[in-house]
Amino acid sequence: MSIKKTYKVIFYNHEDIYEIFASHVYPSEMYGFVEVEQLLFGEKSQLLVDPGEEKLKTEFSGVKRTYIPMNAIVRIDEVENGGTAKIKATSAVAQFPAGSKGPSNSNH
Repeated sequence: MSIKKTYKVIFYNHEDIYEIFASHVYPSEMYGFVEVEQLLFGEKSQLLVDPGEEKLKTEFSGVKRTYIPMNAIVRIDEVENGGTAKIKATSAVAQFPAGSKGPSNSNH
């Protein structure tokens, strides 16, 4: 009996962070990419419609497999159950301060 695995893939896409669910995730033969196959979305019979998930369904409509650059991947988790695909604006994510310097070593 085979156990069906589900993966949550979080990655950067332009100015947003995408969170998608898929049945298959593996290194691609194209150098520098992760291959994500069989994207999973919520049931069509849900009464509430999530606009983020609907946008992702439209964007990935007809896509058999997608290739995500490794440097865009935030994390990949194997999860018990799928969830709702989401799009988050990066402005909602706190950025680590870039370009700030540590304490100065000058003796004043």
